[in-house]
Amino acid sequence: MKSRKMATYKQIQEYVKQNYGYSCKSCWIAHMKEVCGLNPKRQNPGQRTNPCPEHRQQNLVEVFKHFNLI
Repeated sequence: MKSRKMATYKQIQEYVKQNYGYSCKSCWIAHMKEVCGLNPKRQNPGQRTNPCPEHRQQNLVEVFKHFNLI
């Protein structure tokens, strides 16, 4: 199996800013990585103080697809 190089949070944030016109918080990226199964090691998966807002979630899924993360 080929290993994929993960996009950095900074790369994801820059892409979101350029293509969607808003600043994306790193905690939103972490939350969506968890939702998409990219961060299975989280110790307390149900405890998020700043989850990604519902109206931004689809944007991050599209960004993950752009970077071939999902």
